[in-house]
Amino acid sequence: MPKITASAPVLLVRNVAASAKYFQEHVGFQRANLIGEPPTFCILEWGDFYLMLAQADGDKIVPFWKIQDKTPNAYFWVDDADALYAEMKAKGAKMDYGPCTQPYGIREFGIQDPDEHDISFGQVLR
Repeated sequence: MPKITASAPVLLVRNVAASAKYFQEHVGFQRANLIGEPPTFCILEWGDFYLMLAQADGDKIVPFWKIQDKTPNAYFWVDDADALYAEMKAKGAKMDYGPCTQPYGIREFGIQDPDEHDISFGQVLR
């Protein structure tokens, strides 16, 4: 039976190059494959995980939390939420909330990118 081998949330952004730089310098993505001149698309990599950035037409960007409160545009599972939070904060990421322990058993925090997308990171507590 075929299986899914990876996934990649896609964010619409105002400036692909600037957003890619933010995710590399402040969040921790290691590699950015910028496409176009100027870039209109990007695939960011963090180990085996990916995030795609696509150039939006004009200012048609509406982060999910502006439609439904506390809804992130992307969610990543991690093994140590507190340590990752500290690393991102030290790198200057715009911290949105947390870290906090949610009632559903997840240690969680969130950041915002330059286009106000909420990106959440959660650690399953056992």
